[in-house]
Amino acid sequence: MAQSLKRKYPILLIGPSWIGDLVQSQALIAYLHTRIPDCTVDCILPPWTYPLAPRIPLLDLAYRLDVPHGRLGLSKRWLLGRELRARSYRQAFVLPRSWKAALPPFFAGIPRRTGFLGEMRYGLLNDIRKPPPRHTVPFIQQLLSLALLPGEPLPALIPEPRIRVDPEARSRTLAQLGLDPGAEPGAIVALLPGAEFGPAKRWPTESFATLAKHLRSQGHAVWVLGSSRDQSMGRAIAAAARGVTDLCGRTSLPEVADLLSAVSLAVTNDSGLMHLAAAVGTPLVCLYGSSSMEYTPPGTRRAVLLSLHLDCSPCFARECPLGHLNCLRQLTVATVMEAVQQQLSAGRRSTTR
Repeated sequence: MAQSLKRKYPILLIGPSWIGDLVQSQALIAYLHTRIPDCTVDCILPPWTYPLAPRIPLLDLAYRLDVPHGRLGLSKRWLLGRELRARSYRQAFVLPRSWKAALPPFFAGIPRRTGFLGEMRYGLLNDIRKPPPRHTVPFIQQLLSLALLPGEPLPALIPEPRIRVDPEARSRTLAQLGLDPGAEPGAIVALLPGAEFGPAKRWPTESFATLAKHLRSQGHAVWVLGSSRDQSMGRAIAAAARGVTDLCGRTSLPEVADLLSAVSLAVTNDSGLMHLAAAVGTPLVCLYGSSSMEYTPPGTRRAVLLSLHLDCSPCFARECPLGHLNCLRQLTVATVMEAVQQQLSAGRRSTTR
C-alpha cells in the first residue's frame, strides 16, 4: 500500500484477528481521521486478513505479521517492533485483548499505547481503559471509545464501516468463475452459511439448502460464498438445490467483497462475511443464534435481523451448551423466506424511483 507523505500524527493499529472485527474497525479509522484531521493510520494484520488491507478506506499502510493464530511468535513480534521504531508513531491502539498483541508497539517504543486491560497488560500499555461488562456495549462502540478521553461521550453519529469495491477486479473475477449477473432473469441471492467462531452461530445447512430450493423455484440465482472451511456446507447446499453456484473456497477475501457487491441480497449468519457484505453495501437478512444482534449488528441500515430471542440465548458459546441449538433450528425457512422477499421487494422499489 502506498504510504502517505504527510505524517503529522502517525497512528498504529494492532488489528483484530477476526474478519468481522477488522471490518468494524474501519469505523474507528474513519473516526480517528475526523477527530485528528492530520493523522495517518497504519495497521498490523495477520496473514488471513492482510489481503483485505488495500480495500480499507483511510488505511495508509499495512504490515503483515506472519505468526499462526494462537502462537506467541516472540522473535517476529520483536523484529517488527524494532522495524516500527523508524516510523515515529505517536500513538498505538491495540484492539485485540491478548498479551502478545501488545508486544510490537511496546518493542517499538511508541509513546502512547492505548487499549483495554485484557490479559493483565500493565506496562505493555500505558493508556489502559477499563472494558465494559462483557457483551453489554456494542463492539463497534467499544472500538470508538478507545479514541475518546476517559469519560467522554461517544459521537452522536457512529460511522458505518466501509470496504472498497474494485469494479475492474470484480469483472475479472466474474469472468474467471463463469458468472454473468446481467444474464440472470431474477435476483442474485448470496448464501453465507459459515461462521468461523463456531457451530452455535450457524443456521443448519439443511435449512440453507431448503431456502436455496425456494429461491431457485422463484427464478433467482443462488451463489454460496465462504472459505475453504465452508466447502462441505457449500457442496451440500448445491447438491440439494439444482442450479446453485457453490463458490466456497474458490475466492480470496477481496474477491468475496467484490462478488458480494454484485448480488441483490445476502442471507447470512452473524459472521465475518456478514460484516463484509454490509460494508460493501449489500442488503442483508441476518440470522442470530448464540450471539446478539445488539452486540454485533451489521453496520448498515439495509438489513433485516432475525432472532428467536429464546430464554437461553444469547449465550455467546461456540457450541450449544444445551445440545439442541433451538435458537437456530427453530428459525424456520418460511420466516427467513419472508424476510428475503421483503428485502427483494424493497430493492425493486428503490430501483424504480
